[in-house]
Amino acid sequence: MIPMNRTYVMLTMTALGCILSACGSQNDAERERGDTAASAEEPSPAAEGRPNAFDRILRLQDVTFHVTSPNSGSMNLVTITPSGLERDNSPITAEVDGSVTGAEVADLNADGSPEIYVYVTSAGSGSYGSLAAYGANNKKSLSMIYLPEIAENSAVSQGYMGHDQFAVVEHNLVRRFPVYRQGDTNANPTGGTRQVHYRLTQGEASWVLALDSVVEY
Repeated sequence: MIPMNRTYVMLTMTALGCILSACGSQNDAERERGDTAASAEEPSPAAEGRPNAFDRILRLQDVTFHVTSPNSGSMNLVTITPSGLERDNSPITAEVDGSVTGAEVADLNADGSPEIYVYVTSAGSGSYGSLAAYGANNKKSLSMIYLPEIAENSAVSQGYMGHDQFAVVEHNLVRRFPVYRQGDTNANPTGGTRQVHYRLTQGEASWVLALDSVVEY
C-alpha cells in the first residue's frame, strides 16, 4: 500500500466529489482530463423513448466505444461495441447484476491504448457496485479487466455494505463507499467513508486493477 499525504488526499477527495456530484452526472457531461480520461462522450439517439436504458458513445485515442444496456430489471445485459481497433471490433456482451449507471474511457496505464469502464449498481437497498471493463491491446482487440472482489481484502471489506461509487481520478480507478459499524442500519452508516484506489496492471491472462492505496475520512 502506498502512503498518501494529507494534501494529496484532500485534492483527490475534492476531485472525486466534483466528478460524482458537483460537476454533474458523468453520463451526460463531456470531460477532458489529459491523456488518461475521456475526450468525448455523447448520448446515442437510439436511447430516445427508452427512459431507463443506458446508451452512450465514448471516444478516446481514435477508438470509439458504444455502450448499451436496457436496464429493464435486476439483471441486465451490457453490450460494448468498439470501433477503430485494428484487428477485432466485435461487440462484447456480458450479463451484469443490476443497472448500468455510468461509463468512462481512460488510459490509466498511459500506454496509448484506451480502456472502457462500465459502472453497475445492483437493485435493492444495498446498491452494491460492480464493474464491467475492457482494455484495448495495442489498439488491436479488447481484453477483460478484472477487478478483485472486495471480500478478498479484509482491510477493504471491513464495514462494507454497498453504496459504491466509481470514478476515474488521474491515473487510478477510485471506488468510494460508506463504512458501517456494528449496529448501523443500512440508511445510517457511522464509520465515515473509505476510498479505494486501483492501478491498471498486466496480469497473466488479462488486465487487473491492483490495489494501490486505501484512504479513510
